[in-house]
Amino acid sequence: MSSSPTVPTSTTASSTSSPSTAPTVVEEGAQRSSRNHRTALIACGALAQPAAAIAERRGWPLDVHPLPPLLHNRPDRIAGEVRRTAEALLPSYRRVAVGYADCGTYGAVDDVCRELGLARLEGLHCYDVYAGAERLERFFDEQPGTYVLTDFLVRSFARTVLRELGLDRWPELREAYFAHYTRVVWLAQEPDDELRALADEAAARLGLPLTVVATGDAGLERALVPLVG
Repeated sequence: MSSSPTVPTSTTASSTSSPSTAPTVVEEGAQRSSRNHRTALIACGALAQPAAAIAERRGWPLDVHPLPPLLHNRPDRIAGEVRRTAEALLPSYRRVAVGYADCGTYGAVDDVCRELGLARLEGLHCYDVYAGAERLERFFDEQPGTYVLTDFLVRSFARTVLRELGLDRWPELREAYFAHYTRVVWLAQEPDDELRALADEAAARLGLPLTVVATGDAGLERALVPLVG
């Protein structure tokens, strides 16, 4: 997955210019003109691929520009990256939208959206987008110590959780991080045997039981509709 904020995923045709040859002024003008009829979605890297797949399936004029998924470990940096990317994209697109919920920024993403006239995904985090805010609230009411995974986090668990928290090097830290958690809930968008095995392994590494909740991507699709406009 690309982490470049200015290169969209494969929801548009590739440029016909040679990789070793810079586009001419005419080509740049044509590309800019074609984008003027499209929407750019600045998306969390964890949502970029499913958002692009939905856009392709629906035939939406949407280009997905992913930011690095590990920004979720540094939510204080999300708003600044969104601002920088939006300011670069706004001159070229009919509309720019934000494929983040609040995501632990405590309103900082909303401040950027207000200043630049952008819309963002509803909710506090992507878990709300997939499962619905009310259902997530019930999960946490039932067991406050609920640790939530999505398909992306299941696939990337070794990198985004174990490595980032240092558990691959110091497994004894598990108790410090997860002593108060009581279960793992996997919000499964596309569950299959491979992902189920990875989810089981992730829960086992945390020493927690696994609950699987099939969500599909309908929630994300509904959340994207008003952003595409």
